[in-house]
Amino acid sequence: MRITFAKAAGSLVATALAVSGLVLGAAPAQAGKAPLNVVALGDSYGSGTGAGDYLDGTGVANGCWRSSNSYSETLVARLRDRGRQVTFTNVTCSGASTAALSQSFKGEPPQLDALSRNTNVVFLSIGTSDIDFAGYGLQCIAGDCSGQVTQDQLAKLQGMGQNVAALLGEIKARSPRAKIVMSGYGSQLTAGENAPGVPLDALCGPEFFSSQERIEGNQVASGIDATLRQTARRAHATYASPYLRNSVDLHPTFAGRSLCQSAEPHYRGFDALAPGQEGAEAVLHLNTAGQTALADLIQRRLCW
Repeated sequence: MRITFAKAAGSLVATALAVSGLVLGAAPAQAGKAPLNVVALGDSYGSGTGAGDYLDGTGVANGCWRSSNSYSETLVARLRDRGRQVTFTNVTCSGASTAALSQSFKGEPPQLDALSRNTNVVFLSIGTSDIDFAGYGLQCIAGDCSGQVTQDQLAKLQGMGQNVAALLGEIKARSPRAKIVMSGYGSQLTAGENAPGVPLDALCGPEFFSSQERIEGNQVASGIDATLRQTARRAHATYASPYLRNSVDLHPTFAGRSLCQSAEPHYRGFDALAPGQEGAEAVLHLNTAGQTALADLIQRRLCW
């Protein structure tokens, strides 16, 4: 009886997973399924600014910097490689805030217009543009961002969380059956000393980030993650982040990969300023390896 019950339970679980369309089996099993409707929304971390290989017309042309190496593009490619039919719409754009998703931005239609009642999965990277986190990083590089500047940045987090919560509500209204997958940003720069004996990006020089700025900058990064994690949980959205659940320690795939911790970090530094590169917009953003690592984290969270 126990064996029979176990088999029946296993069959029910397999059926439920198949109906959800979110768990992949062997490629032949996918052939008869309706296409999975996936939409990617959000900002530069979602678009893959800094990860290279940009989709036509989205690089210098309009500044959205949608990379074919972004985590959403990577995940969809993996699904298709395993035989799953996927209809994919990627409208992410560098610099987008929560408000920008409901209006024309950089000459493109509102990102939210890509959603429909038939959308199955929404990938979402959003939040830091609401608090001008990029401007905060620039102030760290060009001057001093410690002390009151950091405190002012931390004070903006509550408002950011409220904005993201409202956005999640709008996404649910437009796509009530969709699984929303939010991604975190991680820790761009080590809070400790530079890794010894390895070549490091020029950004790691002491003239750009003091020890205190590194510490306080990571407090802000941690606060962003904790705010987004809590907001996602309240909205019953899936949250995948370079941080562990405490929003302090990094996931093993990101630990030791912040800038200045390794000769092979997951983030771009001043190398993005070299001729032929993206420029300042890609500094402190995930590189190709970082986007791949984020895709791996999300894939595990979704059991794809």
